[in-house]
This record gives sequence, C-alpha cells and structure tokens, in this order.
Amino acid sequence: MRRVGVVGYGHLGKFLVEKIQEHPELELAFVWNRSPAAFEGFSKDLVLQDLKDFKERNVDLIVEVAHPDITRQWGPIFLQEADYMIGSPTALSSQELETSLRAAATKHGLYVPSGAFWGAEDIKKMADRGTLQNLKVTMTKHPTSFKLNGDLKTKNDQVKDTKLILYDGPVRELCPLAPNNVNTMAAAAIAAHNLGFDKVSGSIVSDPQMTDWHIVEVEVWGPNGFNVKTTRSNPAAVGAVTGTATYASFLSSMLGAKSKGAGVHLC
Repeated sequence: MRRVGVVGYGHLGKFLVEKIQEHPELELAFVWNRSPAAFEGFSKDLVLQDLKDFKERNVDLIVEVAHPDITRQWGPIFLQEADYMIGSPTALSSQELETSLRAAATKHGLYVPSGAFWGAEDIKKMADRGTLQNLKVTMTKHPTSFKLNGDLKTKNDQVKDTKLILYDGPVRELCPLAPNNVNTMAAAAIAAHNLGFDKVSGSIVSDPQMTDWHIVEVEVWGPNGFNVKTTRSNPAAVGAVTGTATYASFLSSMLGAKSKGAGVHLC
C-alpha cells in the first residue's frame, strides 16, 4: 500500500483524492489546502492543518497541485522524507531551485508529470542521444483561461474579438509570467534536457473563439531535416485553466511516480 499526500484541493486535487481513495493499492495519507474552507464535509482525520507536520503521516509520495510557491518553500524538505511529484513544474524555471531540488533528490525521486505534453518520451530519447535540435510548444486558449502576471496580463485583458500572440520566446522567461498555464512547457524543457528552459521555445495565444478547447502544438526538429508537429485538442470550458483530458494524464503520472529511485524523472 503506497501512502500518498496531496497538497492542494482545487479541481485537480479533488479529482486525485477521489481516485486515490478508490484505488486498491493507494492510501490517502493527508490532504492540505491553503484555504481550510474547502474541506467542508471532508474527514478531518485526513486533513493536514500545517505542512510542517507532514512527516507524522508516514507518506511515500507527496503530490503538489497547488502553486509553484509550494515547491520553492517545501520541495527540498519533502524530498528528504518521500518521493515528490511537482504538479507546477514552472517552478523549475528558477535555475537555483532546480539545482537545489536535484541536490535533494538523493534518497527519493522528483517526478515531473508530462500533463498535456504529447510525445514526451520520444523527445526525451532524442535529447538523450543529442539529436534534438529545436523544440517549440504553442498553447492556444480562451482569454479567460489564462492567469497571467505583468505585461502579459495587460495584453490579455485587451483581447476582445481577435486572437493575439501574447508571448513567443524562451520558456524560462515565460514561466514566471504564466505559472498556472505553461506547466506543459516546463515539462517539455525537462524532457528536452539538452536544450532546457533557455532553448525550448514557448508561445501562448489568446483566442476569444476558443470556447471548447485548449490547443497544444508541439514541433520538434532534428538532424537532416527531421521534423514532427503534433496538435492536441483538449476539451475545456471557457475559463478553465486545465483541460479535462489533462486530469486523466495527471492521474496516470501519479500512478507511475514510483520505483525509479533518486533523481529527476518525467512521468
């Protein structure tokens, strides 16, 4: 029986908690949320009031589905005691944080879910062989599905009837501006480790006509003119940050986050 703690109890957190409680080989060790009001009607014995008490729950895997700040504050500490799956990998755009997490992942594994990133394993294989030359991820969503900071928020607020490219450039610079929206791109930068956050390109497009879908396009370039482009249409309601197909993908990643030992693993 693998004991799992869930940090974050929004839509994705609730989905995972339900699936953990239904799974014959998983046991919910705890669930934590910044706002305790979310737990109305939930078993108090399973609610962790303070994250510093997580050690008392004898947890095997901690799953973050809250905010990149959780990893900044707690990631290295969690890794001292358990495997850790980072649901907000945009936090890894900080080179300092990525370095500290890799240094902490000596006994336990740091798992990065592929999420809506289609073709992650093939791209990682190309990176392993050094044949991956370029990678670009383009995400198109309804304006209300973006949670942005700084100038990008200002640009997005002005989108009315015509789609607009809000950003096109290195993923490292984009992650702090769109920490809730571009986890797919962060996963791409981890898979494409020979390119990393500075050389993987990301583009986000705000499109008022995108009322039923999130579109994720992944384009890969390799030697001798090798080129692959995939387009993923993920069902999503207006205003939804996460498409519905990503929930199932995240669950699969959580189930696969085990038995790989120390180090950083894409799952």
